[in-house]
Amino acid sequence: MELLKKHYEKVVLGVVLLGLTVAVALLPVILGSKRAKLTEMHDVLTHPKIKELPPLDLALPEAALQRVQAVARLDFTRNHNLFNPVLWLKSADGRPVKASSGPQLGPEKMEITAIKPLYLQLSFNSVSGNSYLIGVENEAAASASKRKGEKLASKDNKNDLFTLREVRGPAEKPTELVLELNETSETITIAPGKPFRRVDGYSADLRYPPENKPWRDVRSGAALNFAGGQYNI
Repeated sequence: MELLKKHYEKVVLGVVLLGLTVAVALLPVILGSKRAKLTEMHDVLTHPKIKELPPLDLALPEAALQRVQAVARLDFTRNHNLFNPVLWLKSADGRPVKASSGPQLGPEKMEITAIKPLYLQLSFNSVSGNSYLIGVENEAAASASKRKGEKLASKDNKNDLFTLREVRGPAEKPTELVLELNETSETITIAPGKPFRRVDGYSADLRYPPENKPWRDVRSGAALNFAGGQYNI
């Protein structure tokens, strides 16, 4: 105890020096830990983790876009006739009938009972001097007077239907005539007993049951009177 009292100051000084030595030894560890924490804080502040936003709900604007793109079809005939007046037709007995009620009248009730083709036929008929008589049968012609006839053709002279381009065989007794049709610039051949024939249109037989009216051989452009009015085919 006396020894401790004599060397008390030395003991305290030794403890202090020991503590300083330990502190100096631990200083790199402490500095490294602090440096790591500072680096982590720097990274967190400069490169923060951002949470992704949830996907947007576009159902409402997409539905609105679909409605805008859809074509609006308005029908005002059900409740009022401001924009679409109702069609009234005259029946066979002269009574006005609303087209949208009861038996439908007008062109919608027209029936087609038969359809037949109409032909254009060109045939070699005879020789006339330096020209040739070509028989023409055009069933599609609007006028009945123009459906049959003859045309005089000579080499490279153009008429309203065709042009004679070539005569094959003897001129006084050809074996074939080469014609060019004006409408289509198509080249065709005709020979004695071998006419050219093609479909040039159609005619139809029609019937209108509400008035019991029939029509036969109706062609394009014909005007028909029924249901209190005139209709062009």
